[in-house]
Amino acid sequence: MKKLFSALILTLLIPLTSYAKDYSDGNGYTTIPTPVRTADPSKVEVVEVFWFGCPHCFHLEPSTQAWKKTISNDVDFKYLPAVFGRNWLAHAKAFYVADLLGIEDKVHEDIYNAINVKRERLNTEDSLAAFFAKHGVSEDVFRKQYNSFAVESRLSQADAKIRAYGVRGTPTLVVNGKYLVDASTAGGSENIYNVVNYLIKKEEQNK
Repeated sequence: MKKLFSALILTLLIPLTSYAKDYSDGNGYTTIPTPVRTADPSKVEVVEVFWFGCPHCFHLEPSTQAWKKTISNDVDFKYLPAVFGRNWLAHAKAFYVADLLGIEDKVHEDIYNAINVKRERLNTEDSLAAFFAKHGVSEDVFRKQYNSFAVESRLSQADAKIRAYGVRGTPTLVVNGKYLVDASTAGGSENIYNVVNYLIKKEEQNK
């Protein structure tokens, strides 16, 4: 009896992390039925489908930034803004304006904070023009990019990719065009990047 009791205690003392890598389709991630082609086949692509107005995306962002500092040059990380509602469009366009102007890294966190902390909606061209002006972008330059063919083209491409992925909510991480990871599949937002790292290794081994 004592041996049985001791065995049970040892089992309970095994770190939970020992099971952390035991992921499978439906347990940690879901597999996309038809893989979506990535931009660079020589790398493992990780895409975060997000919305600046999403509180869950906002709370995940510090983890995203910390995780980005740990990835190798073989991993290609990208943000992909979703448009699942009327107010989402302006935020997606703001992302692409910043990207085209080469200031996305500088304003990404500020847009999140303006919307989620300061409660600025930033869902109109005028309000975004004023926001970008505070970051050194003239109103004329902003409006030209905001209404440009380049932005519209990127929006269309993003929409097509998100549909192909089968993403239905934000934030969702897409690994190498094959796997979807979100808080639900990962067992909590704090575990999302553990699953992503597992899938990155899985894809690297496949290569």
